[in-house]
Amino acid sequence: MAKSVLLNTDFKDLKLFKRGKVRDVYDLGTELLIISTDRISCFDVILPSGIPRKGEILTAISCFWFNFIKDIVPTHFITSDVGSYPGELEKYEEIISGRSMLVRKTKPFAVECIVRGYLSGSGWKEYKKEQSICGIELPKGLLESSKLPDVIFTPSTKASAGHDINVTQESVEKELGKEVVDKLKMLSINIYKKAGSYALSKGIIIADTKFEFGIYNDGIMLIDEILTPDSSRFWPKDQYQPGRSQPSFDKQFVRDYLESLDWDKTPPAPELPQDIISKTSQKYLQALEMLTAGQL
Repeated sequence: MAKSVLLNTDFKDLKLFKRGKVRDVYDLGTELLIISTDRISCFDVILPSGIPRKGEILTAISCFWFNFIKDIVPTHFITSDVGSYPGELEKYEEIISGRSMLVRKTKPFAVECIVRGYLSGSGWKEYKKEQSICGIELPKGLLESSKLPDVIFTPSTKASAGHDINVTQESVEKELGKEVVDKLKMLSINIYKKAGSYALSKGIIIADTKFEFGIYNDGIMLIDEILTPDSSRFWPKDQYQPGRSQPSFDKQFVRDYLESLDWDKTPPAPELPQDIISKTSQKYLQALEMLTAGQL
């Protein structure tokens, strides 16, 4: 495990492909190096404080799930063993060990494949207004955090900055074609159901999540991170109670703290107190330990 918080990487001899809210991605030609830093963002603003071990935990969870669902769809994951990385990365081994993955480079679809099994977040807000989510009609009388009668597929556009926008499946079909979208929907729901059933057996409800896919050698491939507390809502099963928001295994401590401040949710963000940082780190670690239960 890493000894200190990593907020940024700056490998000048490597080609920076993308710097996201959490991950730094380098282009190695036909492959990408994805490094999960300890950055944390809330309300689409990257905070100045890092969360110890967060990058390692996110990487470990994704690696676990990539192996778990490989019978459903090919994934871009190659290895997280730095000893198997290309030689030019050897000098960075101490920095990237435990928090990086070597993956295949694909041509990503410009859509986030969001799957919901429970009514929460933007879905709950939309349901209260429309009694539907992304054009999907839902029964009357559902409560916040209610389990949905069926798992639903509610795609969103990928925004380069700011919030992604929920859209209907039909609007995505106009961009990608019905056959492709039907395939992405089927894969997303199948992954969610298999992973959700497993997580429930370990005491975690995966309320919703998002997947990303790309094209590789003319086939569809699962890319990005998968089923982490950053890309999903993880709730403790033993505390689940419809009719309210749920405790979670992610950055809820951070969100709640920031909501209590006189901050307008625009940069620069305030520093976090040590107790909020520690609690958040513990929540991420707890999710990893519950899911993997010594299997890593």
